[in-house]
Amino acid sequence: MTFLEHLEELRWTLMRSAIAIAIGMIAAFIAKDFVFDRIILAPKNADFITYRAFCALGRGMGMGDALCAGDMVFTLQNISMSGQFFTHLMVSFVAGLIMAFPYVLWEVWRFVAPGLHESEKGSMRGMVAFATVLFLVGVGFGYYMLAPLSIQFFGTYQVSASVQNTVALDSYIAMVTSVTLWTGVVFELPLVILFLTKAGIVGPQILRTYRKHAFVGILIVAAILTPPDVVSQLIVSMPLMLLYEVSILISARMQRRMEQARTVTRAVQPRTTV
Repeated sequence: MTFLEHLEELRWTLMRSAIAIAIGMIAAFIAKDFVFDRIILAPKNADFITYRAFCALGRGMGMGDALCAGDMVFTLQNISMSGQFFTHLMVSFVAGLIMAFPYVLWEVWRFVAPGLHESEKGSMRGMVAFATVLFLVGVGFGYYMLAPLSIQFFGTYQVSASVQNTVALDSYIAMVTSVTLWTGVVFELPLVILFLTKAGIVGPQILRTYRKHAFVGILIVAAILTPPDVVSQLIVSMPLMLLYEVSILISARMQRRMEQARTVTRAVQPRTTV
């Protein structure tokens, strides 16, 4: 293919991806009641599954109702004439992006596959599936763990009983969607480390050297996003620490494969004689 033909193929790849996102966006826009009442606004209710699970965990550990969520003392309000409509559009776009993400990755795979060797195609196909699983797990972790804990903490925090929390709708929506979406992106860390290792930028030794720094950073983020109790912080931070450890294992495996490939290449190269 010529350069212009590659550009044409890229244009159609982007076009199909945009159409898939638009279809998901339209579906989410139509299902407004379900998306908002059952998904977006659900973490605002004290009977949300995450709060009930924490409450059961606390009682099982003999902590009583220490981990149980009380009634949310904040209300949502819209102060802009077109605020609810544009909020509806933004939430629909994020929902469409999440639903279309596997297809978008498949379109990217279709675009790069013709330029790969057969062995590379097999590994790349596995990476596409791996990236999809990581993203969806990250979205689930963000929605069921980070977003509810953040809403519970910031929504119920008061400097004084005489100051009531009245939260703007767009502020609440931004927290839920951004935390959910960015957690899905953060969970792509093992895949990013894999490519950086293959490019020779990082390696398992560097990741092990800065492990303590990474763990301290994770604990700080968990302390900011969760209520001020150790159990919540550990529940949030442990999966992120595990993700970092998985990244080290993936980096080490990739480095071994690269060293084996270089060894085989040197072995099959003909020796020159003087």
